[in-house]
Amino acid sequence: MENERNKLPIGVFDSGIGGISVLAEIIKILPCEEFAYFADILHSPYGTKQEDVVRSLSLKAAEFLSLVGVKSLVVACNTATSVAINDIRRTYPFPVIGMEPALKPAMELGLTGKILVMATPLTLSSKKFSALAHHYKHRAEIVPLPCVGLVEIVERGYLSGQKIEAYLSHVFSTVNKEDISAIVLGCTHYVLIKKEIVNVVGDKITIIDGNCGTARHAGSVLQKEGLLNGAIAEKPHIPLRAKVSFYISGNESEVITRCKQVLQNEGIICE
Repeated sequence: MENERNKLPIGVFDSGIGGISVLAEIIKILPCEEFAYFADILHSPYGTKQEDVVRSLSLKAAEFLSLVGVKSLVVACNTATSVAINDIRRTYPFPVIGMEPALKPAMELGLTGKILVMATPLTLSSKKFSALAHHYKHRAEIVPLPCVGLVEIVERGYLSGQKIEAYLSHVFSTVNKEDISAIVLGCTHYVLIKKEIVNVVGDKITIIDGNCGTARHAGSVLQKEGLLNGAIAEKPHIPLRAKVSFYISGNESEVITRCKQVLQNEGIICE
């Protein structure tokens, strides 16, 4: 019975395609696993909604994947994690792994200068982020940078080019880049445009995201719970083949194509 449970997929959800950036890192670390990815396109973006709405949507996403049948759940969305992770954990018996802005890795670099956190308005206004920022405030000045509308641009497929560059140039126009030592990407969607961010801010500023840390944590949790379907890969052999079932609210088939393309860009081919 336990062996059958181990063969169940790992559930991953986000409001859209941003969580694919997290899924890619999990696949690299856990190449023997199967995955079920849910993108709540119908209600995207989460980051501009009220907390109770996001909490309700997140619980429904978790319920959907629970009914699909998963052995664990990765909430690949900083906003959903910030307001709903505790409710999801109380509701379901399987391990639930969340995301948070990668302030700890930023601090461990020992850089001098301010730490800029790019995230959705709801993530930055959440109690979870406030507690995280308070915990590290004695080590560096943390500057929140709300990026209203950026998730929507990414969801529409603008991962490079003039539109995304114009947005980023505008949002960074009020920032003194000389004072910034690192930028923390506090939304999984932003990882998909990391190169464009570097083009705007320059390569002297360190860009950090929490995807690898989340993937490693997911592997550790599954190993501790005895839920692995195979070994943890320290150095994955690219390209990888992965079994991923995609579920999209709103039934937008082109979203699945974009999801697969993002994975392919990471050297992962979906079976």
